Amino acid sequence: MPREIKKQKLKNLKLEDLEEIKNKQQVLDMYVNDIDENLNMIGVVGNNIKSMIPRDEASSIVGEDGHVEERHIINKKGKILKVCIKDILKDNDGNITLICSKKELELKVRKWMYMHLKPGVKLKGTVVSNTEYASFVDVGGGVIAILKINEMANCVLQHASDKFKIGQRINVVVKKYDRDTGRIELSYKDTLGSFEDNVKKLHEGDIVEGIIRNRIKSGIFVELNNGLVGLAEHVNGIEYGQKVLVSIKKISVEKKKLKLIIIG
Repeated sequence: MPREIKKQKLKNLKLEDLEEIKNKQQVLDMYVNDIDENLNMIGVVGNNIKSMIPRDEASSIVGEDGHVEERHIINKKGKILKVCIKDILKDNDGNITLICSKKELELKVRKWMYMHLKPGVKLKGTVVSNTEYASFVDVGGGVIAILKINEMANCVLQHASDKFKIGQRINVVVKKYDRDTGRIELSYKDTLGSFEDNVKKLHEGDIVEGIIRNRIKSGIFVELNNGLVGLAEHVNGIEYGQKVLVSIKKISVEKKKLKLIIIG
């Protein structure tokens, strides 16, 4: 994957530094201050390096007219975007303006993914939006993958935001990758480890934190911090999503089950 420039290196970049970053196609953070009438994004890299993303460099996805659609641009004001440098302009007074590209970075990332991505590959991503059925995760260079709600936890969730916040960095595993369409499906729960491994850290009688996830006739499902899910007896006044303290009543490794007692 493309290598990012650490923030501390961006404070006092000289022209020769920027040329090296451009030639190596390294990744920078650009803050978008404004969007002009031609849908060019205007902003800064680092503390004060003036930067611009021309409309046609805003995305690798274009409309029927061959230009990047407005909807891929107007929602970027006030956000930090991953970009690479396409050109460096210097005026007569020595002021520098970076012409940046999100499109080139997306294409570079997609090329890497086409060559290397397959089920089981581990990635890090940033949650960019949540719905009732999924989170959408930026897995690099603006490439968005889908994390379905049934791949988030070993229990039933009502909404993706019950598990992840927008902007949260998470570890994920590729579940499916379609090279023809570029569609990427992810799993978070596959990163949590096996029941056997996680339960080794618990003992009957331990008191741990959990979150109420579901209520059925036989009890209440509680998700623990390490992704394990146990069943507790019914308690009045308990609501979905509530944080609780539970005591480990019984551990059954053979049946992969935990019995819990809600104590507070």
